Amino acid sequence: MAEPTRLDSWPSLRVDDWTPTRETLHMWTQIIGKIRLANAPLVNHWWQVTLYVTPRGLTTSAVPHGGRTFDIEFDFIDHELRIRSSSGESRSIQLKAHSVADFYSRVMAALDELGLHTEIQSRPNEVEPAIPFAEDVERASYDPAAANLFWRQLLQANRVIGQFRSRFVGKVSPVHFFWGAMDLACTRFSGRTAPTHPGGSPNVGDWVMVEGYSRELSSCGFWPGGGDEGAFYAYAYPAPEGFADYPVGPAEAFYSQEYRQFLLPYEAVRQAADPDRALTEFLQGTYEAAAVLGNWDRAALEDDPERWKARQSRP
Repeated sequence: MAEPTRLDSWPSLRVDDWTPTRETLHMWTQIIGKIRLANAPLVNHWWQVTLYVTPRGLTTSAVPHGGRTFDIEFDFIDHELRIRSSSGESRSIQLKAHSVADFYSRVMAALDELGLHTEIQSRPNEVEPAIPFAEDVERASYDPAAANLFWRQLLQANRVIGQFRSRFVGKVSPVHFFWGAMDLACTRFSGRTAPTHPGGSPNVGDWVMVEGYSRELSSCGFWPGGGDEGAFYAYAYPAPEGFADYPVGPAEAFYSQEYRQFLLPYEAVRQAADPDRALTEFLQGTYEAAAVLGNWDRAALEDDPERWKARQSRP
C-alpha cells in the first residue's frame, strides 16, 4: 500500500461536523472508563481510570475483577465495542446510532453475562447537565466516518506526545485518554508538592481534583472539542509567575486567558510543513515555560531518549 500523505496522516475533522457524534461518544467513553474505575485500585492522580490509544481505537487495558481479568476496546475500524475476559469468553456490541441509555444497558448486560458484574456511578462527570446514563435518550448519534477520523487524530497526537514523553526521566504519566473532559493527556512532575487545588469542575467532587493536582506539574494534550478542529493544550499547576507571557512557538500558539493555558489549533499542526516538528515545538516550549520559570531540577529530570543507541549498533 502507498504511504499516506502528510494531510492524510493528520486528518481534518471540524468540530461542528461531528458534534452530535462527539457528545454521544463522550458519554460512551465515560461509561467504559467508570467500569475500569470501579474495578481497578487507585494509582497516582487517577491514572487507573484512563483509556489508551490502540491500533484500532481506545482500550481500558487489562482490568482486574476478582481472580479474573478483562478488557474493553472501542474498535473504530470495524465499529464494535469488544469485551474480552480471561476466561476466554467475549461479547461484542455494534457501534451505531443508538442512545446512551441503550448503550449503557447493553454494556452492563454483557458484563453480567460474562460474570463481570460491575456497579458504577451512573451519571457523567465534568459535564452540565449530568443526565444519568440510563435516562439519556437525547444523545444517540454515531457517524462511523467521524469516529474513525477522530481515532486517527488520536493516533498522531499519541505518537508525537509519546516521543516527547521519552525525553523525561522523572515522574511522568502515560499518554492516556481522560474520559471526563474527553482529552488525550501526558503530565510531567517536578517532584514537589502543590497547593491544594480549589476544585470547581462541574459534577466532580473537589477531592477528585485535589488528588489529581497534588503535585507540581506540567501537562499537555489534545482536546477534540476546542476551536474549529480541536486544539493541543498545555498548562502548569501551579503556574509560575510569568507563565502566560513565556514565548512559545509555533506562531499560531497562544495563551488563553479564558482557559488559563496555552493552545495550538489542531489545524495549524495539520497544515504545517512538518506537523511533528510544529507540535513538538509547542510541547517543548510550554514545558520549558513551567520548568524554567518554576526552577525545576531539569538536569535530574531530563535525558536523551537515544542515549543507548550507539551501543545498540555495536556487534
